[in-house]
Amino acid sequence: MKFGVVVFPGSNCDHDAFHAVANVLRQPVEFLWHQSEGLAGCDALILPGGFAHGDYLRTGAIARFSPVMKSVAKFAEAGGPVLGICNGFQILLEAGLLPGAVMRNSGLRYICRYVHIRVEQTETPFTNAAHAGQILKIPIAHNDGCYTLDEEGLAELERNRQILFRYTTADGKNDAAGNPNGSLHNIAGVCNRQRNVAGLMPHPERAVESALDSADGLVILNSMVGALAGAAKA
Repeated sequence: MKFGVVVFPGSNCDHDAFHAVANVLRQPVEFLWHQSEGLAGCDALILPGGFAHGDYLRTGAIARFSPVMKSVAKFAEAGGPVLGICNGFQILLEAGLLPGAVMRNSGLRYICRYVHIRVEQTETPFTNAAHAGQILKIPIAHNDGCYTLDEEGLAELERNRQILFRYTTADGKNDAAGNPNGSLHNIAGVCNRQRNVAGLMPHPERAVESALDSADGLVILNSMVGALAGAAKA
């Protein structure tokens, strides 16, 4: 079992993701530079947060053309698990590996604080360690996190159970009070139809130790470890 953390110019959460995998989960992990076309034999990929290429044009718009993204797409098409976090989520959206887009936060301000998200689906490699309806306390740090999609696309997400996380209040209500950025239907994270590619705006890698005021991010990362272990036994 080996994780790969893809690094773009401007990534700033790559070491956070590396630390979470290597020092908390105690799993092998390797950095993958964006110009590399190889994935170093990795079994799961994480696209971390940050400001890839300075977020010029728009978030993820340049990073999607990095050589490594061709390999990421092939890996995903073959069923490999790929998790995009914040800027990584934005890159997956731009690359067409996930549906939808993100826009500027509704309040037009950068937001950096803890939020609560509710687990909507558990039958994925990213949520199998959770229970349906579980509330996770995880931080966000973004300026462009307002998830949007047309009505037809939203209906498809609902029909295929691709909405993995929704912003909520601490007691699980998905009303405006729990939505930090104006995301459509309080959507915080989604997956593809095959359920092996997922992205979310909150940062699970920043919530893996009690000293950080929450270890709830381990639910997501441990789900990936469990999925890989199960695949290895199959």
